[in-house]
Amino acid sequence: MTIKLNQPNFSRRAALAAAGTLGALGMTVAAGTGANAAPGTKAPKPALAFRPDGRFKVIQFNDTQDDEQTDRRTIELMDRTLDAEKPDFVVINGDVINGGCDTELEVKQALNHVVQPMERRQIPWAVTFGNHDEDSVARTGMTEARMLQFLQSYAFNVNGDSTDGLTGTSNSLLLVQSSKSKDPAFGLWLIDTGRYAPDTINGQDFEGYPDWDWVRMDQVAWYRNLSVATEQKYGRKIPSLMWGHIALHEHRSMWFASIDSRTDADHQRAVKKHGIVGERNEDECPGPFNSGLFNAFLERGDVRGYFVGHDHVNTYVGNYYGVELGYAPGDGVRRLRAAGRRPEPAPRRARLRAG
Repeated sequence: MTIKLNQPNFSRRAALAAAGTLGALGMTVAAGTGANAAPGTKAPKPALAFRPDGRFKVIQFNDTQDDEQTDRRTIELMDRTLDAEKPDFVVINGDVINGGCDTELEVKQALNHVVQPMERRQIPWAVTFGNHDEDSVARTGMTEARMLQFLQSYAFNVNGDSTDGLTGTSNSLLLVQSSKSKDPAFGLWLIDTGRYAPDTINGQDFEGYPDWDWVRMDQVAWYRNLSVATEQKYGRKIPSLMWGHIALHEHRSMWFASIDSRTDADHQRAVKKHGIVGERNEDECPGPFNSGLFNAFLERGDVRGYFVGHDHVNTYVGNYYGVELGYAPGDGVRRLRAAGRRPEPAPRRARLRAG
């Protein structure tokens, strides 16, 4: 599956593949801070190039979510997928581990199990963090910051450093160099969507509301500012995709082509309107507030797709007002069996071709 990135419109075919165990491309670059720039708004340089034939393939794994005794079938699924697809880059999009670890060593063992398939094959890889990755922190002391430091010690990890003063861990812009020049042909954003809502805000709790976290306004501003800085540096907007663990409210709105009504007839209208394919086997679980991130996508016009996990047995993707919104199914075999689903979600992928 290929697209030519010098075309003005993002390929629908590539984005459909992105909804599963897909990806788009790139190597993580930590966004630095210029002397007169807001935190994280210095545009990075391309750090990875397309192949000579103009292609670059990325695999996305989601919700491997296990403890130090990782189910071997999860690793076997990853092994088979990597051997079949031979990607250039891998993204593990949140909930890399669960809360079952009791010591720092066990956390490191759990992480080690799910990154070894890429390390053994010398494939560059990165992670985003999900809501469950810090569930054992009270016992183990392994915060996301410490996990990031550990993961960065691997030879083929390319996670960027966290930006001081910015919510989340390892928010990053990834750029890939064109096969025909030294300029970036495409971009990939990784964003930390957080963990859980606070107990209260202004004295009010979240009883009756979703208690997941949401992308905070400083992260939305970081994306927008860095997008602007990148456009200014290269003289054009860089078409991109973004990965984060938790769905947006717009995922659910797209499925029903409605905010308030959620009927089968609404969904059938949405299928035609938004070109939806795939399955919705559980409710979307965004946080209690709409972050405004999607509105920033529309305003900037560079992010052409946003892909998530979190809701493990959803696999759908559609075009929501010009932005592809999609899900990747969970890859953790133990978690999928607990949900009553088959243990081997069909791997999906994308090959991208540079202009």
